[in-house]
Amino acid sequence: MSSAATVTTGKSYGVLAEFNNPAELYHACEKVRDEGFQHWDAHTPFPVHGLEDAMGAPRSKVPWISLVLALFGGTIPAFALQSWVAVEASRQVISGKPMLSWQAFIPVTFEVSVLMGAIGALVGMLMINRLPQLYHSLFRSERFERVTDDKFFISIESRDPKFDAEGTAEFLRGIGSGHVELVQD
Repeated sequence: MSSAATVTTGKSYGVLAEFNNPAELYHACEKVRDEGFQHWDAHTPFPVHGLEDAMGAPRSKVPWISLVLALFGGTIPAFALQSWVAVEASRQVISGKPMLSWQAFIPVTFEVSVLMGAIGALVGMLMINRLPQLYHSLFRSERFERVTDDKFFISIESRDPKFDAEGTAEFLRGIGSGHVELVQD
């Protein structure tokens, strides 16, 4: 593997460093985090246990989005609508039961809560991850195509306050990258 950085002219997206296995990537992520970089990411062909901790990534907001939508779905559309229909829109006394027989509303309320929670999780994940993303600057790198097969990468963006093309490339080589390249935007 080449350890030289590929440098071309033009506006750069950042620096891309290649690693051979998850252990190398994990330790490299810890070093990048400790160095103080803010705008960077790790790319793997499969989930690597504990990588988010090594990167110093904050906890996801998706569970909170899912919870809020589940509670909303269970109260407003499900329970409130059923209560309104039973008490106001279609008043019927059946077998001497009270008008607001809330126990009968629980199955529908539960199912709508689950549905809205699932929709919240999906939409929240898509929004937070900015998906779908049909183009990314890293797609310009031929080596990056191996991220879906057997290689592991760290990309540090040029918008990072600590970014310096040569210095960042040298830092990544120093922490064990087999190949470092400058990616154009």
